[in-house]
Amino acid sequence: MAHHHHHAHGHTHDTSNIKVAFFINLLFTIIEIIGGVMTNSIAILSDAVHDLGDSLSLGLAWYFQNYSKKKRSPSFSYGYSRFSLLGAIINSIVLVVGSIFIFIEAIPRLIEPQQPETQGMMILAVLGVVFNGAAVLRLKKGSSVNERVVSLHLLEDVLGWVAVLIGSIIMHFFDIPIIDPILSLGIALFILINVYKNLKEAIQIIMQGVPDDTDVKEVERRLLSYTEIKEIHDIHVWSMDGAYNIMTAHIVVGHEGSLKELEPLKNKIRDDLKELHIEHVTLEFEVMEENCKITD
Repeated sequence: MAHHHHHAHGHTHDTSNIKVAFFINLLFTIIEIIGGVMTNSIAILSDAVHDLGDSLSLGLAWYFQNYSKKKRSPSFSYGYSRFSLLGAIINSIVLVVGSIFIFIEAIPRLIEPQQPETQGMMILAVLGVVFNGAAVLRLKKGSSVNERVVSLHLLEDVLGWVAVLIGSIIMHFFDIPIIDPILSLGIALFILINVYKNLKEAIQIIMQGVPDDTDVKEVERRLLSYTEIKEIHDIHVWSMDGAYNIMTAHIVVGHEGSLKELEPLKNKIRDDLKELHIEHVTLEFEVMEENCKITD
């Protein structure tokens, strides 16, 4: 009997846009660190930490997106796409350490503000808008979810640099040096909020929680609307990497039929579940009289 399985993971994409954005971001991070020290601006150094985190995110996304294309192996039967979570966790640790450094540097400057070199700050802020804007435009050409998410993140960076530009202009014309540490603390808090969101999502996936875009009750309701299906139990839904969702379930049908008779029902279920963001489905069929050992 012919046995066809179509379980290819369809969420891998070309990584050239991410690669270009990574090099743009990394080059500018180096410029920022040097510029932050030269202008004596803790706000610039704070944004350098932020952009270093973005560079790491882009670099790890590029590396792991390539790595996740590896075929599944005896050791990793679902493939390698979950390795992308390692990138999120490594990046989060780096950003937390960087944010602690910003707080240590910025809090004393709130008590004794130091006037930064505002002209240099303005030049760096304009460069920040240009470099991050170029990376955003490059990623907008991409089609993957990964590219769209990173593009939005870099757009936030552009807005951050606009804030630094406005702050440096105000400090250039008015003697208000406290703006510099206030801006840096704002950037550090923004970084930590994003770290919390990313870690929460990564832990949810690692712990095999139900994905946010999937409603198990809606899955049950949809499947029980089929006249052939009498009962569903032992449903498990989880995500491989935040984009590729998997489900297993026991389906109880009214009468015992051949595998060939069940094929149209299986195809209909798979098509229906794709609409509910579930790409990989494994089903076990049972009849009413069967005594299933798993009922939870």
